[in-house]
Amino acid sequence: MAAATDVIVVPKPHDTTAARTLRFAARAPVHVILVVLGLLWLVPTFGLFITSILPASTLASNGWWQIFSHPSLATWSNYNAMFHNHGLLTALKTTAYIAVGNTLLVVVIGALAGYAFAWLEFPGRDWLFLGVIGLLVVPLQMALIPMFRLYDKTGLFDTVLGIILFHAAFGLPFAIFLLRNFFIGLPKDILESARIDGASEIRIFVRLILPLGLPAIASLSIFQFLWTWNDLIVALTFGQNTQPITVWIFGQLREFGTSIDVIAPASFISLIVPLAVFFAFQRYFVQGLLAGSVK
Repeated sequence: MAAATDVIVVPKPHDTTAARTLRFAARAPVHVILVVLGLLWLVPTFGLFITSILPASTLASNGWWQIFSHPSLATWSNYNAMFHNHGLLTALKTTAYIAVGNTLLVVVIGALAGYAFAWLEFPGRDWLFLGVIGLLVVPLQMALIPMFRLYDKTGLFDTVLGIILFHAAFGLPFAIFLLRNFFIGLPKDILESARIDGASEIRIFVRLILPLGLPAIASLSIFQFLWTWNDLIVALTFGQNTQPITVWIFGQLREFGTSIDVIAPASFISLIVPLAVFFAFQRYFVQGLLAGSVK
């Protein structure tokens, strides 16, 4: 007779080859559709890359798809000339300063405000948070003319700092909303234990909130960086000599519309940088999107 403590192991049903084949056949149409959609989505990017490595004289007569019949036409001379273009290098540096600077500003201020709205008690907290939510619906284009006049009077027009502050102002409502909702879902017992041990609010924020909120902060950083890097209207409105990469490419299209050997590699570099940032932080981005969905 088996002892009372013996564990009875129930064998798992055998997964036959026919069952696996049926499951694969059922999922195959979905997989095929997803692959086709993915390839179609990549066609413009692939075409831009091929265009960037073809001579301008070749592109004038035929499209980029001629690379399949004449692979020898490919050349890296366009990129070599691009990285010796002073105007383009300056535009890339300006774009990096604006994108990184405003992203850091939005993340720091948004995290501090999100923590305050989530865990600190102060008069009018809920009303202030409703005001932040209301700012989410204000369109960016609505503030261009008033801010242009303000920038012109304060000397912020055509400066990197002015563009950074404008992007930060319109990025903060979403940042505060996102981080506050994430922080408020953190375990309350951890914060209370830290306060009982004598930790200050700044220490709790630095040692607990920031590490635990890393997925949401990384997601916010990716969003803000991409929005700023790809911006055209704000930089075009508040910049004259201060030109990020989007404005520089727009100027080349307007002045030298036939300089495809300059525009194509610059556009591909402008595309590949935010794409690389996204894939570098993809793991945190997915965690931030899924955080709070399962309790």
